Amino acid sequence: MVVRILITGADGQLGHDLAAHCTAHGDEVVAVGRGRLDICDRSMVHAAISSLRPDTVVNCAAWTAVDACESDPERAMATNGLAVRWLREASTAAGAHLVTVSTDYVFDGTKADPYHEWDNPAPASVYGASKLAGEREAGDDAAVVRTSWVCGAHGANMVATVLRLIGERDQLSFVDDQRGHPTFTADLAVALREVAVERMSGTWHLTNQGAVSWFGFVRDIVAAAGRDPGMVHPIATADLNPPRPAPRPANSVLDNRAWRLAGRAPLRHYLDPLGELVAELTQR
Repeated sequence: MVVRILITGADGQLGHDLAAHCTAHGDEVVAVGRGRLDICDRSMVHAAISSLRPDTVVNCAAWTAVDACESDPERAMATNGLAVRWLREASTAAGAHLVTVSTDYVFDGTKADPYHEWDNPAPASVYGASKLAGEREAGDDAAVVRTSWVCGAHGANMVATVLRLIGERDQLSFVDDQRGHPTFTADLAVALREVAVERMSGTWHLTNQGAVSWFGFVRDIVAAAGRDPGMVHPIATADLNPPRPAPRPANSVLDNRAWRLAGRAPLRHYLDPLGELVAELTQR
């Protein structure tokens, strides 16, 4: 099925890969970054969606600077929360299906087991609270896709950071008491298009498979780059100096339960797309 799809936040790593994937499938894609569509501007959002008349709107736009959100909660809520209300209003008026991307930060990370879609959110940070507000603004007919630890070839992320650091330092230290699922935009984009094209509703957890700590993930990145993972050392979050302004969930592991129960194939184990991404970034 070919659709007309409007992608917001297209200058980010997920929006970029989603636009490329949808274009490759023959969809009529309108991919806009903040310079073309400020989702915080209600009039602009309504004008764009009413004129484009997309079949589906996928919101990849967000303010994801977790620590900066902590010191500017009004901007965080306007961008990650209220803006989704404008997208929902305009999408409903145009008969378009809305999909919005959310985060593991809607949970406080205190649960011992992976979080599934029916667990009650309890964000511990301003960023998490603002993204939860966006989930609620999306409405019952929309799809909310929660993901975590996102990495891609066209943006700032842990893989790109570590590849830079190993060219500058002989030793690295990363926390070993925060766990999650690394997720790669090239894989997430495929599943996200399925949600959009099939007009799926409700909350979905979509991540690559394999739970790991940041320390373990960085060791995997270093190994994929052909360096000795022994250069990476574990530390506790409490030992970070300086400490981060926003609290991070210790357990960010998202169980993709709804996706699995719906009979959908899980995204690959993260080590496979990690190797592909490291190869792409190091060959540039």
